[in-house]
Amino acid sequence: MKTLNTTDADFEAAFTALLNEARETTARVDGAVAEIIAAVRARGDAALLDYTTRFDRHTPATLRITAEEIDAATAGIAPDLAAALDLAAERIERFHRAQLPTDLELPDPAGLTLGMRWNALDAVGLYVPGGKASYPSSVLMNALPAKVAGVQRIAMCVPTPDGELAPLVLAAARRAGVTEVYRIGGAQAVAALAYGTASVAPVDRIVGPGNAYVAEAKRQVFGRVGIDSIAGPSEVVVMADAAQDPALVAMDLLAQAEHDESAQSILVTDSAAFGLRVAAAVEAALAELPRAAIAGASWRDHGAIVVVRDWAEGVALVNRLAPEHLEILLPDPAAVFAQVRHAGAAFLGPWCPEALGDYCAGPNHVLPTGRTARFASGLSVFDFLKRTTWVQASAAGLAAIGPAAVALAAAEGLDAHGRSVALRLARSEQT
Repeated sequence: MKTLNTTDADFEAAFTALLNEARETTARVDGAVAEIIAAVRARGDAALLDYTTRFDRHTPATLRITAEEIDAATAGIAPDLAAALDLAAERIERFHRAQLPTDLELPDPAGLTLGMRWNALDAVGLYVPGGKASYPSSVLMNALPAKVAGVQRIAMCVPTPDGELAPLVLAAARRAGVTEVYRIGGAQAVAALAYGTASVAPVDRIVGPGNAYVAEAKRQVFGRVGIDSIAGPSEVVVMADAAQDPALVAMDLLAQAEHDESAQSILVTDSAAFGLRVAAAVEAALAELPRAAIAGASWRDHGAIVVVRDWAEGVALVNRLAPEHLEILLPDPAAVFAQVRHAGAAFLGPWCPEALGDYCAGPNHVLPTGRTARFASGLSVFDFLKRTTWVQASAAGLAAIGPAAVALAAAEGLDAHGRSVALRLARSEQT
């Protein structure tokens, strides 16, 4: 864990190094992924079955998980857990429904009518990890915005190591409106969703997190299909003053650190003494966490405490960090947040830990990582919609703006462009 103080002479160099720290895997997997994609394109289902046998250690009779299998797998879910899943789904669905845009129709003073129409994508593919943990919350966050947007077909791929199904993942898929589920993982799942096989029809966009192979596969199929993003390791920045409880701040930092060894947790504080108390609280909490090995490695290798002179300086550093998650544990969090320009999602005040947003607050937890919040946003209904603009012109409208189009076409040397307008202008003058 690093400690930086803005009063130190070498602070700028140390902070720049923190910004540029590479936390993603350095292993090159592009060649292996290209081979997998090529195999799926050439051999279809046979390749998918081969990879499932090799990586998930079983050969399924069918790639698609049947409704009867889902019924059996989800029958034993505890009622309180089912109720929690439903509560989360209701809140996520309500928030994303409020995002739905309206079509635009704009009468033009020149005599044209301009418009923009929104349409849902036809089919979306959702990848759900099945390695270190199962994530029903990820199913809800990825599938519900697609459902709210009006996507008619939502196909989900999830690996099933040793043939075992994850009941809560399947329950989340059913609750979120997923229309088909396949027991396929890794880069081969992305290839199947992008190019299709006999069992898996292709989709228009692929969303959802995964390991380095999944991320690389999404990169390689982009253009054939749309993707949400190439997500990196999770991260959080917590802004907290000395009035906060060090134990709570420590747990918020560890909540991100326990995701994986490459996650990053950063405390920004105006009190060096408070920073030391938080660091001690982190060490104490690690002694009791089941995922202490993962969280400890993350905190040791990538964690940081940044001490600032005031909160104006703190906000400026946060904007440079552009974190995936930002917690503001300060007396007037809204006023501080008003100065923040770059963050994937913000959580305001001591009663709103980031973990609430991971599960059931309502806004999406699929967020830009690796400082990409400088130019990117979290997942929303807009990722499952596309815009079509339209123009309708009368003869008077053409006469009003057509000469400008003819002049610009001539300047660009595109004669047919200009003539397609000029011919109409001549005819309108004759009528």
